[in-house]
Amino acid sequence: MPDADIRRYRANLQGEVDGAAIYDALAAAEKDAKIAEVYRRLASVERAHAEFWQKQLEGKGARRSAPPPSFRARSLGWLARRFGAAVVLPAVAGAEARDSAHYDDQPEAVAGGLPADERGHAMLVRAAAAPAGGLSGSTLAALEGRHRGGGGNALRAAVLGANDGLVSNLSLVMGVAGAAAESRIILLTGFAGLVAGACSMAMGEWLSVNSARELAQRQIDTEAEELRQSPEEEKEELVLIYQSKGLDENAARALADRMFSGEKTALDALTREELGVDPESLGGSAWGAAVFSFLLFSIGAIFPVLPFLFVSGLAGIVASLVSSGLALAAVGAGTSLFTGRPIAISAFRQLAIGYAAAGVTFVIGKLLGVSIS
Repeated sequence: MPDADIRRYRANLQGEVDGAAIYDALAAAEKDAKIAEVYRRLASVERAHAEFWQKQLEGKGARRSAPPPSFRARSLGWLARRFGAAVVLPAVAGAEARDSAHYDDQPEAVAGGLPADERGHAMLVRAAAAPAGGLSGSTLAALEGRHRGGGGNALRAAVLGANDGLVSNLSLVMGVAGAAAESRIILLTGFAGLVAGACSMAMGEWLSVNSARELAQRQIDTEAEELRQSPEEEKEELVLIYQSKGLDENAARALADRMFSGEKTALDALTREELGVDPESLGGSAWGAAVFSFLLFSIGAIFPVLPFLFVSGLAGIVASLVSSGLALAAVGAGTSLFTGRPIAISAFRQLAIGYAAAGVTFVIGKLLGVSIS
């Protein structure tokens, strides 16, 4: 059992080192000084936990310095510093939620008070990542008015959008190849699939975002009219919202009074807290989302087609499968940032799914090719 304990301690140590590295990166990327301070405090707690597990290892005679952050932690840190904290917050929040009960059945951790810290971390990060989140007590004041999550959804959309283009066009190319079509036909079909799929994705994204923006604007207009007709009732609603987040009645009323010092700030507060809508962005630009979707789908879809520009026949098919396989593995590695699963498992799963879809369409194309012939 000692060996099992040592492995568990080392896994816990790695997790705390990763957590500290991610929160340090979030603090460095965060522009709001108050929120950055929250992240720095979380990083400090993670480092204290790491020291706790180092001492446990020393107690077992397995003295060891803290390991470097994992690839996942370094990747999330790089994304936060490059694109902002909001991009990785949903991934961090998901990991914290999964790990909130991680220490509950570990007696050493329970004795050290670690489970309560982990649940507190999960609550803090989940509130920061939520579209209309909030926290209780003093932490609510630190994160007051911040509505996150859009950036993280964009990161997830980037991975999934590229995956859609990759799998769909790989399946299309293999289906045509299964029908024993000439390489130039495969190439033409692949590029046609790329353009058609990218345009379809872009149009769908434009309609989705534009519809969401129109709905949000109608809700804001309705809220503005209600504010003009019955301001006191709207203030009471805001008081109740703040109370539901953990503030006592006096603090909630003081905060609501401050928000209602002007019509613009009142409407902004109601829009964010009651509707869960950021009035400044309304969910983002529809055209920006369309272009983003078009490019991502195209990037994924180009991998199965590109080899046929240089080789043909069986060599082209093999090269297409290899190129697409590398891209599928990369997409799988990208999904591990959200799921927390080992990179190798995520990459293999994505590879298996992509190749399975390609295999099915290849067989169907083969059967149809023989039938047509």
